[in-house]
Amino acid sequence: MTQEEKRLEACREGTPWKEWGPYLSERQWATVREDYTESGNAWESIVHDQARSKSYRWGEDGIGGFSNSDQRICFSWAFWNGKDSILKERLFGLTGHEGNHGEDVKEQYYYLDSTPTHSYMKMLYKYPINEFPYSDLVVKNQKLSKKDKEYELLDTGVFDKDEYFDIFLEYAKSSFDDFLLKAVIHNRSDKEAEITILPTFWYRNTWSSGRDKRIPEIKEFSSDRMLIKHHHIGDFHVYLDQSGLQEQAYCDNATNRVRLYGVANKQSDFPKDAINDYVVNGKATVNPDKVGTKASAIYKLKIPAGESRSVKVRMSQLEMENPFEQYDEIFAKRIAEADSFYRNIHGKVVDKDLKNIQRQAFAGMMWSKQFYYYNVRNWLFGDPGRMKPSATRRKGRNSDWQHLYNYDILSMPDKWEYPWYAAWDLAFHCIPIARIDADFAKNQLLLLLKERYMHPNGQIPAYEWNFTDVNPPVHAWAVLRVFQIDRKATGKADLDFLQKAFHKLLLNFTWWVNRKDANGNNVFEGGFLGLDNIGVFDRNHQIVEDARLEQADSTSWMAMFSLNMLRIALDLSMESPVYQDMAIKFFEHFLYISGAMNSIGDTDVDLWDDEENFYYDVMHTPSSPNQRMKVRSMVGLIPLFAIEILRAEVYNKLPEFRERLDFFLKERPKLASLVSRWEEPGQGERRLLSILRGFRMKKILERMLDEDEFLSKYGIRALSKYHEKHPYKMEIAGEKFEVAYLPGESDSSFFGGNSNWRGPIWFPVNYLILESLLKFSYYYGEDYKVEFPIGSGEEHTLLDVTREICDRLISIFRKDKDGNRPVYGDSKKLQTDPHFRDYILFYEYFHGDSGLGLGASHQTGWTGLVAELIHRYYN
Repeated sequence: MTQEEKRLEACREGTPWKEWGPYLSERQWATVREDYTESGNAWESIVHDQARSKSYRWGEDGIGGFSNSDQRICFSWAFWNGKDSILKERLFGLTGHEGNHGEDVKEQYYYLDSTPTHSYMKMLYKYPINEFPYSDLVVKNQKLSKKDKEYELLDTGVFDKDEYFDIFLEYAKSSFDDFLLKAVIHNRSDKEAEITILPTFWYRNTWSSGRDKRIPEIKEFSSDRMLIKHHHIGDFHVYLDQSGLQEQAYCDNATNRVRLYGVANKQSDFPKDAINDYVVNGKATVNPDKVGTKASAIYKLKIPAGESRSVKVRMSQLEMENPFEQYDEIFAKRIAEADSFYRNIHGKVVDKDLKNIQRQAFAGMMWSKQFYYYNVRNWLFGDPGRMKPSATRRKGRNSDWQHLYNYDILSMPDKWEYPWYAAWDLAFHCIPIARIDADFAKNQLLLLLKERYMHPNGQIPAYEWNFTDVNPPVHAWAVLRVFQIDRKATGKADLDFLQKAFHKLLLNFTWWVNRKDANGNNVFEGGFLGLDNIGVFDRNHQIVEDARLEQADSTSWMAMFSLNMLRIALDLSMESPVYQDMAIKFFEHFLYISGAMNSIGDTDVDLWDDEENFYYDVMHTPSSPNQRMKVRSMVGLIPLFAIEILRAEVYNKLPEFRERLDFFLKERPKLASLVSRWEEPGQGERRLLSILRGFRMKKILERMLDEDEFLSKYGIRALSKYHEKHPYKMEIAGEKFEVAYLPGESDSSFFGGNSNWRGPIWFPVNYLILESLLKFSYYYGEDYKVEFPIGSGEEHTLLDVTREICDRLISIFRKDKDGNRPVYGDSKKLQTDPHFRDYILFYEYFHGDSGLGLGASHQTGWTGLVAELIHRYYN
């Protein structure tokens, strides 16, 4: 066992190694929770210019943030280059109305390392020596059309002459209540440069809401020491290295009502932005008594060209005479332990570049943990003694989720653009996380199934913008995969986890059946299902009165859900035979859904098109029933996901399941035809459960493996390239609609315009495609071959095809023969500069032809699946 594995073991026994971590968002402004406006326009409710002066209600933000598990005590770093009009306390970005392609962070930062217990963490923030181009970024982006590229921070030229600081932020835990915090600042320019560094401590404001009667305090203990006193957490001593230390400055985490609203400050004479005004403008705004609920140590450093300086801080519950005596040794030890831990994780991966990519992917996932607090009822009705929210809110967003009370550490898609959980994103996060911390992955999946998350009707909350939105039902799949990864790694089957999840997933499955199968014919609706603009129109809303859309993807997701529940029930049946009843139930559910997809049974709906040999959504309007929406998209590939293989030992060990399964197949011979059987010498019988068999599977693969359709050099596109020359057009009720191949950003504001499913490559669905191909490969074996790519004349096994697609996805990040990474396109700075080229950004999605990173630049969440792809490819 490595030391980190021992710490994880200690956590299982109750030692709080995870109590402190990177649990602040990079952006708390502009979340739904902080929006108390009449209009409910969250992005405009608190703009960046207000954030430094506004005390938040539900959470805190900061650069490289570090806090305890409910953000009672918070820490982050602030910087000032002597030229900006404000301190750099939080990241800057554009709102949906300011950017031409939706919300976008306009900063350069990278998550470089983190162990699962956060015993060691490292990130890099790149800060210009010259004035940060705030207004330039806003003005130029507002002038750009949807067809133009976003104007990024690198485009401003602020890094062109290397006039910037590389600020490495590092954290090491000496113990679970003794923390070493360090900033190492490199001057990359050819001139001496001055920078002010402000390690900052503060309390989340729990008192202004009237729900906490006591106000904690931070005060100066001596010139190089602070004392943090909190009535719930206890006392912490903050030790400050004296090299470069000027002074300490104090204020309160309270709103500056004078600046924001033109009324008197009631909570404090020294509001939240007082330290900013003191440092930047030289105003006497901080508390002269050196006490408050927010405090910064002020370091001023002159750094010669090409050199570096450090700021060292220690925060501990222990009183120490020489807090920095073994400071460097502790850091060195934790770094060595992190290296040892990840050596085990890398396994057979030997390529240095791939190990770097994998480790940074894991780091991004660990850094993207966040304390998430949202009590919907309090948000709807307001806090005691405070101004009440608008009455319209009680019938507006999330008003039917008044049971929801979230107060936990959660895995976020990212902590700037998406500083809130998203249900189907989180399911994918848990797969790579399970490789390094299976306990956290399991707890994350169970959290969303708890009664204070899941709706009483069984729906899993989607995300805070609209908890009622419908995400693909992938939670059961994630539960099963995490269970399998953990079982293989430990040799133990965590049946308690599987059982807890299964019982709650039964409620969710019932919700789907009752709410999303309007006609009871096992063909499902579901809305946009996380695929944003993939449809001809917004699939969340009726396009004309009495219209109904029956979805190939929604129905396929439900077939997959049924098979996942079947597999879980069978795994549980091995220990508790009573679950055989549930296994039969989900076996029958799958066959009914599969029968509907294949026009068997009582439905007259046919989602399969015999002319084009592809699955399509079917639109029903009063004037035109059964109208196929002939868009060749991921919607038609999702039937691949519904696959499971039953092996011989299932029949041998579960006789009741075998008997009832055989009886059902005998009584329903048409549905029985959907179950393939195969005898393997020496290994017995296998049964293949899949929507796709024989002819239809072959035709789907022919489209998917065609480079003129779905197959890209970098994975599987979300929309066929066929639509580049043949856009799909239709007219409904006099309104014209079109879907064309868009391999990059969206060219419209459809769904906000900040994501695009009409041609780019997305990791979550690509990962599921690979899993399905592996199962088909396992069933059919090496004798079954397909042409790959289509038109090449070369035949390969399904296993070979799976490995090739996996390699194409990995190649997005890997250096090619010229030393360039496709993810960075034609950016010379990112591709060749030694201080940029080996730092990886894990984007939301990728250009369908070039592999260029697009969308949110730090959505390591599900793009972090690349860490799992590297693991499986090489191990």
